[in-house]
Amino acid sequence: MIEIEERAERVLAHVPEWIWDGESLPVPVEDIADSVFRLRVREAEDLSSAPGAPALEPGSSLSGLLLPDRGEIWVNGPEAREWPGRRRFTIGHELGHWCMHRTDHVASIYCRSASVDPEEERPERPVAEREADAFAAAVLMPAALLRKQYGRDRDFAHLCALFGASGAAMGRRLHAVI
Repeated sequence: MIEIEERAERVLAHVPEWIWDGESLPVPVEDIADSVFRLRVREAEDLSSAPGAPALEPGSSLSGLLLPDRGEIWVNGPEAREWPGRRRFTIGHELGHWCMHRTDHVASIYCRSASVDPEEERPERPVAEREADAFAAAVLMPAALLRKQYGRDRDFAHLCALFGASGAAMGRRLHAVI
């Protein structure tokens, strides 16, 4: 996953300073998606109504949906309000799909709640989903900044708040880079 880490670092290095100075936290992932990649982030109460959304099995839901042909990322509104860290992760995850997986013939890329829920145990997922997770983590919690902050303060809850990340996402990222 080194190449994904490097790709995320390149993305962040090319963010204009008026959007992000490279140091301030949390990383403004929605502003980056919007202003750098021209991806409009939309929240919807029910993502099954989004154009290109797949038919869902009863009891399942979507956390996010990338519509490359429309230049939009759709986020599950109720999830976003309940778990702001997940909202940020979902935007980063869909941005990862945009940067690594979109092709001219793909109308939409969608992620079920279990696909971006770092708190759930889940079976082995497709490579593209794991890559999008790694990209999201690297963008939201850049390795150098995380190491710097961790060296100053090892208070886990404070790190989560500082980076705008869930505990599960922060735990995985700390394990990966520290």
